[in-house]
Amino acid sequence: MKRTATLRAAVAAVLLVAGLGAAHAGTANAAPSLREAEASVSVSPGLLDAMRRDLGLTASQAEERLHAEQAAMRTEKAARTAAGKAYGGSWFEPSSGRLVVALTDRAKAPEVRALGADTRLVRHSAAALDRAKSRLDSLSAPKGVAGWHVDPAANSVQITVVRGERTDPAVRAFVDRARRDAPVSVTQTAEAPRTYAAGTVGGDPYYTGNVRCSIGFSVHGGFVTAGHCGRAGAAVRGWDGSAMGTFQGSSFPGDDYAYVSIHSGWWTVPVVLGWGTIPDRLVKGSAEAPVGTSVCRSGSTTHWHCGTVLAKNETVNYSQGAVYQMTKTSVCAEGGDSGGSFISGDQAQGVTSGGWGNCSTGGETWFQPVNEILARYGLTLHTA
Repeated sequence: MKRTATLRAAVAAVLLVAGLGAAHAGTANAAPSLREAEASVSVSPGLLDAMRRDLGLTASQAEERLHAEQAAMRTEKAARTAAGKAYGGSWFEPSSGRLVVALTDRAKAPEVRALGADTRLVRHSAAALDRAKSRLDSLSAPKGVAGWHVDPAANSVQITVVRGERTDPAVRAFVDRARRDAPVSVTQTAEAPRTYAAGTVGGDPYYTGNVRCSIGFSVHGGFVTAGHCGRAGAAVRGWDGSAMGTFQGSSFPGDDYAYVSIHSGWWTVPVVLGWGTIPDRLVKGSAEAPVGTSVCRSGSTTHWHCGTVLAKNETVNYSQGAVYQMTKTSVCAEGGDSGGSFISGDQAQGVTSGGWGNCSTGGETWFQPVNEILARYGLTLHTA
């Protein structure tokens, strides 16, 4: 039996008894009220320390931000409905602690503001920008193009190019082609994205073949992780080399997600490891965090790190092929962190896919949203 599994179960029980893990009523994806959301944010000193280290916040600023982000999660869904066809996207603004909603119709602003959001008038709707991005998804991108996504604050499709490849004729041709169909902005990145699988090393991993990856989130019957870590039918071993489970489904590229069923003798708990940096985190649901909110990642190589959500629905152009509908973050990661957990407060966000850089000099990382994985395989998130 895996020693850390026993530890996680014990930690979960302690947190539940302490009142930090009151179970959600209803489904795992049910949206709490604002008062419930604020009450449900269990703020530990370790979490505040991680946010201070990675986001440059004081402990009080980090706590205030967590509560504001919970409110923004609730507001975003209602604001999208109120805006209707005029919806131009939304993002969390840390300086004000409020959600900003872009609108193509000024008449919708009062209704959206009444929900507690700020508004900004823009030219292009989110639907129009999504269609423009979809047209780019049908193209083959050169290696010097790192990815592309809709940027709601810029009201454009943002294309990210590798700095050393920005003058490459193929890169320039791709950008010029994109500008024929949509408003385009171009930004640069230091390196091309890569996946974060790694060879067999120590730690608290799972293994398939000679690849080490990290568990994402517990679901009833197993766990979800990154698709590039293994193919359907591949056997999974635990940290001690003993048989742990089997990949039941996997998709990469195109997507980057997988479902692993576990054998008897192993069990799941609704916990994300804090690796001693913070106490282990209970998972209470999977409400999607808006752009601009803080998010933290747990992985078997670099353990616990935090940052912010930079973009959603980004197409990432890995050397193995493009992966769609990814979420981009400022969180660092390294080899072996693939498949690990991205969590905002107590809400599961996604599993680590890849990125560039490292946790010594910094970088950016993408995750596959967890709700898409749950829907794809008909899974139920294990929640506290």
